[in-house]
Amino acid sequence: MHLAAHFPGVNATTVWADPRSRSQIDFSSFVHLARTAERGKFDFFFLAEGLRLREHNGRIHDLDVVGRPESLTVLNALAAVTERLGLAATVNATFNEPYELARRLATLDHLSAGRAAWNVVTSSDAFTGENFRRGGYLDRADRYTRAAEFVATARELWDSWTPGGESRPFAHEGEQFTVSGEFTVPRSPQGHPVVIQAGDSGEGREFAASAADIIFTRHGTLEAGRDFYADVKARLAAYGRQPDDLKIMPGVTVVTGDTDAEAQERAYEIRRQQVSPQNAILAAEQLWGTDLSAYDPDGPLPEIDPVIDSGLVKGRVLHGDPFGVVARWRAVAEAKGLSLRQTVIETTTRQSFIGSPQTVAAELTAFVDERAADGFILVPHLTPGGLDDFVDRVVPLLQESGAFRSEYSGSTLRSHLGLAEPVWKG
Repeated sequence: MHLAAHFPGVNATTVWADPRSRSQIDFSSFVHLARTAERGKFDFFFLAEGLRLREHNGRIHDLDVVGRPESLTVLNALAAVTERLGLAATVNATFNEPYELARRLATLDHLSAGRAAWNVVTSSDAFTGENFRRGGYLDRADRYTRAAEFVATARELWDSWTPGGESRPFAHEGEQFTVSGEFTVPRSPQGHPVVIQAGDSGEGREFAASAADIIFTRHGTLEAGRDFYADVKARLAAYGRQPDDLKIMPGVTVVTGDTDAEAQERAYEIRRQQVSPQNAILAAEQLWGTDLSAYDPDGPLPEIDPVIDSGLVKGRVLHGDPFGVVARWRAVAEAKGLSLRQTVIETTTRQSFIGSPQTVAAELTAFVDERAADGFILVPHLTPGGLDDFVDRVVPLLQESGAFRSEYSGSTLRSHLGLAEPVWKG
């Protein structure tokens, strides 16, 4: 089993009202979570990215984090206070350039002695693009085309230095990029930093099968996980790759207690804290695309239809057809007699694994044994101590059963993941 830690704060996950909650920007918070993950022998520490603060009805969207430091800068600092933990940054392939980003990633790989990873994401919205010279020029259909060539170009740059330390000129000419010259950073300890791809769409799955080492995904049930796992692994052969060349790691949340019943009570309280009455209205507005401030969060769901592309919410990726999601919410509310707030709690914030440490360890192991995942990226609800309980109480059980490592067997992230160093293609 592979395990990673996602720094919390994105998508209203964090319970800020908890007295143990601390800053999402202060370096000590990053250090606490990273060192906890390394104490638990996790594969890597994972940072998200936000290139523009989200807006809701013309205001800054303040339900997740306001202010995200630049990820690679944070990871370079964490490289000095950790020894084995992999360090993964989400960096956008739309609003960066291959030469500059390849240098930054190779530098992190050197400074960390081979622990760097890049989570490749794309963007096509003009709202984010307004922060950049090109604006929202990139058509949505082209975002993975650019990303695929971006990754391929970065790998050409990394391969322009031989394993023996000799620099050679590079030249790349393609539809997206034309670059040439000499790369300034020698071949790094891993050869190439590990590449992660986040996405569940058909395009995303194909891109991961062709170019990624890890796919960061989401699926809520064992059956859905098995279907996704089988689909993505089956795509690898077309690119001359083996099933173990790509690790499938869904993002999950975990709540534990001394008993399963206590864990369920804790999970419900966490969901209530994540979805305050105000948060419930804002979550519904994101789906309906219209101002719902006149509605009672403890009353019924709105009877109106969603407004598509209303512009009410900017900078947020919406998942699924709004009409279909609204229909599902209404069915759940009617079947269980739920208010608007209760429906939001029921449909949007359910934790993935809930139970005693023994129950959680057994369920995580079952997902891996039944080929629904190769491991998990844990998203805690508390900054920065949200993984403390898992590392102290669940990880030892996974180690005792042989499902998870007791010690690191190598020093690089590729060694943690069981990935071979890429063949030099200079």
